[in-house]
Amino acid sequence: MKWITRERPKIDRIACPWLIKNFVDKSAEFIYVPKEQVFAKAEELNAIPYDIPGAEYSHEGDFCTFDYIIRKHNITDSAIDQLAVIVRAADTDSFELAPQAAGLWAISAGLSYNIKDDHEQLIIGMKIYDALYSWAKHVYSEKHNWSPTL
Repeated sequence: MKWITRERPKIDRIACPWLIKNFVDKSAEFIYVPKEQVFAKAEELNAIPYDIPGAEYSHEGDFCTFDYIIRKHNITDSAIDQLAVIVRAADTDSFELAPQAAGLWAISAGLSYNIKDDHEQLIIGMKIYDALYSWAKHVYSEKHNWSPTL
């Protein structure tokens, strides 16, 4: 299936493709276009619009598109639940929800600034979300305990 959204992705527009590829549709394709073209191109290309007002797959109240995909596709995974809070906090400027959110926002904004090609950014962003998922799934309780004293 094809999925389409606004160009110059940051939090949700990278997190959602990662979630879709890993839990909804492994063969999904992602298209980025100027925001005023999303719905026309979606119709033309038979693509699902996401993370844009007016689309089914979008924000609802305090919840972001990542949350909507989890609910819509009945994804049950405690690591995804934890990741959802981080994504929501970073995407809605609610950093108090998760201490990792400010870092995710900083990395996403920097990635968007450094990489002008949206698909190249998506490739790198997917690796970032792979790492976040692995942290939430396998090493969440591991603490950095290095001490400068011997």
